[in-house]
Amino acid sequence: MLAHGAARPGRHPRRTHRSVRIGLPTVARMIDEKTRAKRIGILGTGTLAEALGTGWLRAGHEVVVGGRSPDKARALADRLGGDTRAVPLPEVGEGCDAVLLAVLWSGVEDVLRAAGADRGVLAGTALIDPTNAVEHGVGALLTGPDESAAQRVAALAPGARVVKAFHLFPAAAWTRPPGADPVTVAICGDDAEALRVTGELVRDVGGVPAVVGPLQRARQLEEAAGFVIALAFAGFDPATAVPHA
Repeated sequence: MLAHGAARPGRHPRRTHRSVRIGLPTVARMIDEKTRAKRIGILGTGTLAEALGTGWLRAGHEVVVGGRSPDKARALADRLGGDTRAVPLPEVGEGCDAVLLAVLWSGVEDVLRAAGADRGVLAGTALIDPTNAVEHGVGALLTGPDESAAQRVAALAPGARVVKAFHLFPAAAWTRPPGADPVTVAICGDDAEALRVTGELVRDVGGVPAVVGPLQRARQLEEAAGFVIALAFAGFDPATAVPHA
């Protein structure tokens, strides 16, 4: 009888492979970067807040919400379910990996001020800006000729790592059933880590992130949204106005 591990006649001895030793802290960091659940704050209680909040909860993240109406914030937290909490606006960004600014353009300044953004409360946090500063039904930009809404947001929230994202699609795009064809989400920003976090959150709701450059490119993205809005209100399908490869 052959001893355990001995080579049988006519066969090559079993090869042993040298293992590669990776320290536990390194492995932990690798796992943490890939799978760590994030804490996401949402400023706003509308349809986009609910749609993205739902998707991020399904992906295993923690969500906290706040709005100018505490009652609406509590109602949204109840609809989202799970461990979602409604908190006062100044607490939305506490300990968060990212904050979503899900309010109409007309309410941006008031909400950011109420959240303490002007006092640096969101400094160092990825602040995702999906707002469209456009004239309703027309699509003309409401910002100055040399600025973007995202740059205005950055000025209102000193130190925040602003990323333009999620502004080209309606809320319904993020409530589609699993397995639906992914949509491309153009994003831009100046901070690499904020872009990485935002890109992961895009993937978590079934999108494909496409980084198009620094925050300076935000005006171009916002003009594209204005173009889409103008066509839609005129009764045209915007998809038919863009060449397909």
